[in-house]
Amino acid sequence: MKPAHPFYMIRHGETDWNREQRFQGQMDIAVNATGREQAAAYAGMLAGERDDWSGWRFVASPLSRTRTTMDILREGLGLAPSGYELDDDLKEVTFGDWEGHKLDELRKKVPHLVAARKADKWNFVAPGGESYALAVHRVRRFLERLESPSLIVTHGGIIRGTRHLIEAIEGDTAVRGRIPQDNIYRFDGQAGRWLR
Repeated sequence: MKPAHPFYMIRHGETDWNREQRFQGQMDIAVNATGREQAAAYAGMLAGERDDWSGWRFVASPLSRTRTTMDILREGLGLAPSGYELDDDLKEVTFGDWEGHKLDELRKKVPHLVAARKADKWNFVAPGGESYALAVHRVRRFLERLESPSLIVTHGGIIRGTRHLIEAIEGDTAVRGRIPQDNIYRFDGQAGRWLR
């Protein structure tokens, strides 16, 4: 897959559940103070990329952690905080019944499922959830609608799926890649890079 326009993907700022290493999925968890600082820092990084963001489309997942990150980022760029679109296809992979739990807790409660996830993280579906392999269909649908240069605030799983589709990284490799909350990924053609 090769999008016609460059775009940036940003993982939302940190939440308390990120810090506690809980599965968030599509639970609507707010960014914490560190996450707000990260969002402001994103604006500084992006200001170094270009002076004029007119003509760029801004899109976020509808979950509050991505919206808050986008609001702060846009304000830092001197743009109206609310001047962006929301897209359900950018929601995080849902982890179903695992949302709110830590992996260590699940190892004790459902060790056979944790072992299955470890063996095939790309295709594993938590009870009531979806796999990364399923979620990537939403990612593809979103990318097919990109008709202009874009700046996107989303989630780690969605960025992993995007890297799988655009950079042709194997699914299981993509899903194990670290997606930091203090960096920005730029896609251009079939290549991508972290800004720092």
